[in-house]
Amino acid sequence: MENISIMNHYMEMALELAKEAFAEEEVPVGCVIVLEDKIIGRGYNRRNGAKNALHHAEMLAIGEACEYMGDWRLEGCTLYVTVEPCAMCAGAAVNARIPNVVYGCANPKAGCAGSILDVLNEPRFNHRCTVASGIMEEECARLMSGFFVRKR
Repeated sequence: MENISIMNHYMEMALELAKEAFAEEEVPVGCVIVLEDKIIGRGYNRRNGAKNALHHAEMLAIGEACEYMGDWRLEGCTLYVTVEPCAMCAGAAVNARIPNVVYGCANPKAGCAGSILDVLNEPRFNHRCTVASGIMEEECARLMSGFFVRKR
């Protein structure tokens, strides 16, 4: 996995996307997928605007990265996301064969990279992801909590 300065660099980009989601009154989650120091997939939550449960940041970024690669396999890529992936997004990362997942803050209510389940490292699956967590954790958590304070 990359060093901390590289992880921070790409997490900052994911945070910028999360801020776009916040501005659109979507849950502020942003994601970038990187291959050889190039962003090949981007996404931020768009469930409400798209009226589609599949429009999570990671799902959109994975879709864009697959288009770029011309394949469903995203081997050699790293997924950076501001919040711990849910079951659907963690499952998509495993199915896309993404080797590395980096996330900002934990999601104790729906996280499936260790909080509730550990889909990314389930030994019964044929693929597992290397995970780095807590990258720019405070900034990611602050954006999420600010969103929910504003909603209430």
